[in-house]
Parts: sequence; structure tokens; C-alpha cells
Amino acid sequence: MLDVTQIQEILPHRYPFLLVDRITSMEEGKSIIGFKNISISEPAFMGHFPGHPIYPGVLILEGMAQAGGILALKSNDLSYEEMKSKVIYFMSIDGAKFRTPVKPGDKLEYRIEVKKLRGNLIVLAGQAFVDEKLVAEAELKAMVVDK
Repeated sequence: MLDVTQIQEILPHRYPFLLVDRITSMEEGKSIIGFKNISISEPAFMGHFPGHPIYPGVLILEGMAQAGGILALKSNDLSYEEMKSKVIYFMSIDGAKFRTPVKPGDKLEYRIEVKKLRGNLIVLAGQAFVDEKLVAEAELKAMVVDK
């Protein structure tokens, strides 16, 4: 539905911190599904951990947040120009749980649902899966603000 070039038109993030490769499904105001292919060439693997590469949980949460940010911006009926002047600030991440390590070669799928969308405030239920197995989850609260 959205490739990485289209994602870059929405999010300000760039390499090495753009953590969503593709959006495969989106229902504005309701949910979004996207993924990141985890490669051994990820910069985090240089230090996390040499000889035993594990994708950092904080980056899984950031990927969820980025997918949620796309959903928030696309759900606010903003024009392309208006979208370019906005940024998402995350206010809290609650109930974060990490169930299984994510490793090079995994396809990390983000599934995000809107719990509350009121004006510039959005509350999201985020889950991350590898091969249909839940690897992480959290509740994310954010605000859409002017840059």
C-alpha cells in the first residue's frame, strides 16, 4: 500500500533511523500494518551484541511508533503540505513487553490499532510479530504537533 519512498513523504525519519520498510494495510482512524526486514547490516548489530545479534527492543518500539505516526498523520485529513509541517511526539509508552528475541533475517511486522483519536492526541495499541508469533507489544500515546 505504501512503499519506503511514500513513507519518506510522510515521516521525517531517514537512514539509519527509518524503521518501517513498507505499509501493507491501513484503515485511516483505525489500524495499520507494516513491516521492517531485519538485516545483519543494521547498525545496531555492531554493538548489540557482537557474535549474538539481537534487534534492540527499543528499536522495535520505535518501529511501532513510526507505523503509528503514519497512521496518525494519515488519519487527520491533512494535505500533503500540512503533513510536511507536522511531527509526532510520543508522550508515553506503557505496558511494553518483549516476548521473543528478534534476529537478523526476521521480517518484523507491526500491527497497530487506534484506541483513541481525539484532535491531535492518539492512543495506539501496538504489537510486533515475526512469523505470526507475538514478539513485542505496548500502548503508545502521542501528539501531532507543528514542527
